[in-house]
Amino acid sequence: MTSIARIEAAARRLSGEVRRTPLLSSPFLDAIAGRRVWVKAECLQHTGSFKFRGAWSAVSALTPDQRRKGVLAYSSGNHAQGMALAASRHSAPAVILMPADAPRVKIDNTRALGAEVVLYDRAGGQDRDAIGARISAERGLTLVRPYDDAEVIAGQGTTGLEIAEQAAEAGIDTAEVLVCCGGGGLSSGIALAFEARAPGLTVRTVEPEGFDDMARSLATGTRQRNATASGSICDAIVTPTPGELTLPVLARLAGAGLVVSDAAAEHAMALAFARLRIVLEPGGAVALAAALFQPEALGGADVIVVASGGNVDMHVFAAAMQRHPV
Repeated sequence: MTSIARIEAAARRLSGEVRRTPLLSSPFLDAIAGRRVWVKAECLQHTGSFKFRGAWSAVSALTPDQRRKGVLAYSSGNHAQGMALAASRHSAPAVILMPADAPRVKIDNTRALGAEVVLYDRAGGQDRDAIGARISAERGLTLVRPYDDAEVIAGQGTTGLEIAEQAAEAGIDTAEVLVCCGGGGLSSGIALAFEARAPGLTVRTVEPEGFDDMARSLATGTRQRNATASGSICDAIVTPTPGELTLPVLARLAGAGLVVSDAAAEHAMALAFARLRIVLEPGGAVALAAALFQPEALGGADVIVVASGGNVDMHVFAAAMQRHPV
């Protein structure tokens, strides 16, 4: 299991490799939310998302022989790119299994970072686990899961260490921290970091409508599944069910999950660009959407938002700007 000791060890391995991303604010966003909004801009991280943290943590923890043989990952794009870069910098071969309907920019970037990309038909029901198991067995690759992996969670938890430091610098000792959530790797890592370093900060997961498996799981106490595997523009956080490692952590440490519409995510993308000059992908904007458009669900004078990624196809970004002029 991931612990604060493991998160701190990951932070040491990430030192000099990861960016300490800024905590941004805007009076315009504060006015919409009715409280101070602080945005942790992980969209500015290497490869455009927080996923580089977990990828580096996992690859750097492998044995030399495991790195020599190579790694396997499956991802709609952000874990893919993080793994591709981390593997490349460790001179480790990387095979990434990606859905054919993933954003083109994510597929192209993963290949450009040196990984071999294998596409599968997610919408048609192809079993990525079965494909991955076959490839791993044939090539002797080590699988690094996108969220249900102790070292990946530890790497994502370094985001929480930074937020704890930055919140203290800003004089914030109590706040809800909204985190874009798929399988829960980022959310659970941050929650574990807060437990040890900033107990006044509380994680709230945020998901898109129709893919709120974590919110339902937190409400029921059992792992819930989504009815479909696709159908939201928030591709980065569309996962089938919460992780076996992540749900127990969040059930113990997180507040109730929040859910936002695709339209709200697009609106948050437009406001982030207009007021903070950062580019977010839809899945990386849902936490900001909840902070801005669901103020009644939150408490306190401050809310912290993790803007988890910015890998968006140009046409999707342009459409969001056109539909939500600021």
